[in-house]
Amino acid sequence: MRRVVQVRTGKLEKIFTAEANKFHLSPGDQCIVKSEGGLEFGEVLSELEVVLENEVPKSIKSIVRLATREDIRQRVENEKRERDAFRRCLEKIKEKGLLMKLVLVEVPFGRSRITFYFTAEERIDFRELVRDLARIFKTRIEMRQIGVRDEAKMLGGIGCCGRTLCCASFLKSFEPVSIRMAQRQSLPLNPDKISGLCGRLMCCLKFEHEMYKELSKRLPKEGTEVATEKGLGKVTGVNAFKQTVMVELENGQEEEIPAKNLIRTWWGGHREKK
Repeated sequence: MRRVVQVRTGKLEKIFTAEANKFHLSPGDQCIVKSEGGLEFGEVLSELEVVLENEVPKSIKSIVRLATREDIRQRVENEKRERDAFRRCLEKIKEKGLLMKLVLVEVPFGRSRITFYFTAEERIDFRELVRDLARIFKTRIEMRQIGVRDEAKMLGGIGCCGRTLCCASFLKSFEPVSIRMAQRQSLPLNPDKISGLCGRLMCCLKFEHEMYKELSKRLPKEGTEVATEKGLGKVTGVNAFKQTVMVELENGQEEEIPAKNLIRTWWGGHREKK
């Protein structure tokens, strides 16, 4: 049996499982984590959990201590260095006329390098920029081009639901989201309504997709002919969540009818009433 917690480190790190060892940890605790790249400053995101040995990831990281005052002081100094590096890099980008948007700068806990995250529409030749920055900060420089979804994850924000962006709070990784998911949930196909701050389709469309997919199996598709207590009609819309269908009757009138009240259908969802 192993004691583990969920931990997040760095600016763009995925949330990962870390072995808690002898420490009693709670969400919000700051800690030092040992990984392949050395020591990292992290934040605990979950309660302690006891898991079986065969459920532990092979590459699990390990918590070596709770963050001390000295650790926190070093992290604060690193953040000051990040702000200075951001300002100096921005000046160099403008000076060289590079078509790139600097998003964020990260100085790892051990200060072994400085990583600059940026977005750009095209491939950027930043070799001269790297040489200038290395000359200024006397350390290894890394430039990482990221996507707009990563940018939203790093910078955070509030979604249209009024809550913190999913990508900036709990999502471990990005999954593909398609317009079909919005269609299945009967959402308006207006980009302003179904896009997140990043400009891409909202990640939350993925969350309920399987539920809507399952509920939709019990409903006829649009265009299906059905028989109701008021006569024959054609399905013009469905509401998977409410389990109702909009039916246009032969007299031109439209009515919302619970799917269970349909007398006969040709999609195999119900048997003919006798």
